[in-house]
Amino acid sequence: MNWRKVAYIERAEPIILIGDCGTGKTHLLTGLCVAACRQKRRVRFATAAALVNELVEAKQQLQLRRVLARWERYDLIAIDEVGYVPMADLGAEFLFQVIAERAEKATVILTTNLPFSEWTQVIPNARLCKALLDRITDRAHIIETGADSFRFRRTVEKAGPRPRADRCPRCAPGFRYAPARSTAHIHPSTLSSELPQMGQS
Repeated sequence: MNWRKVAYIERAEPIILIGDCGTGKTHLLTGLCVAACRQKRRVRFATAAALVNELVEAKQQLQLRRVLARWERYDLIAIDEVGYVPMADLGAEFLFQVIAERAEKATVILTTNLPFSEWTQVIPNARLCKALLDRITDRAHIIETGADSFRFRRTVEKAGPRPRADRCPRCAPGFRYAPARSTAHIHPSTLSSELPQMGQS
């Protein structure tokens, strides 16, 4: 897929970036957002915690409907770091509401460090968790960024070269891209080269 053309936005297809810390999820998420902005799309980026906090505050100020309506106006919303901080029931309900309102109508991209089987660690309400996963994975592009941290690898490289006989250096860390809940191996540069570089016009 050519990610620069943002055809997934026109089809309202979600994207889920799954991987451990330091594997490039936020970097790729940012690149997708920049590519969408260059196509004149309305984009909003927030961490899951910031999104939930904004909606909780709006509810306390009796402004929830207005704030939710504002979120619905974006062509693409990018939700970073789902899974890092457990959510209270109210926060999980707000996250579900935002995602459910956009199902098949507008695009959501999110990043998570947890496999789907462990999302109940973040959303303890099993029924709500199942419903949210059902919405966000429908027709989704699922990209697995692996488990090898770029930051850790950079630290190791600064400490000096170490032989890695068990792994091809060109494919470490490996990224995976797969539409509609399946998986297939691709090299990291394949996806990154399709996205705009930060700081370039």
